[in-house]
Amino acid sequence: MIQAQTLFNVADNSGARKLMCIRLIVVAGNQRYACIGDIIVFVIKGALPQMPLERSKVIENVIIHTCKEFKCEDGIIIRYDDNAAVIIDQKGNKKEIEFLMRLPRIERIEFYQNSFISP
Repeated sequence: MIQAQTLFNVADNSGARKLMCIRLIVVAGNQRYACIGDIIVFVIKGALPQMPLERSKVIENVIIHTCKEFKCEDGIIIRYDDNAAVIIDQKGNKKEIEFLMRLPRIERIEFYQNSFISP
């Protein structure tokens, strides 16, 4: 369960390293928590020098790893050691090509699978 002020690692080569959640993008109702596959607004807390993303920039991401376990429809429970996200643009496409972490293959992010596949 992800909520505001949660810290994340970045799973791509965009130059950002640490993120903090500042807002959930709510699809329906007043949602307090997010899980794998949800889109969240983040602020960059740590970044590499000489990269296009700098510290304190506000961006949108898709969550791909969470410490809290997630139960799929087929009964499989998925749990990771850390929280991680992938940076996306306004259209929902990934910004960078290479991923530094493995993407889960579950139904919640099936919508994003086509844009996550590297060319």
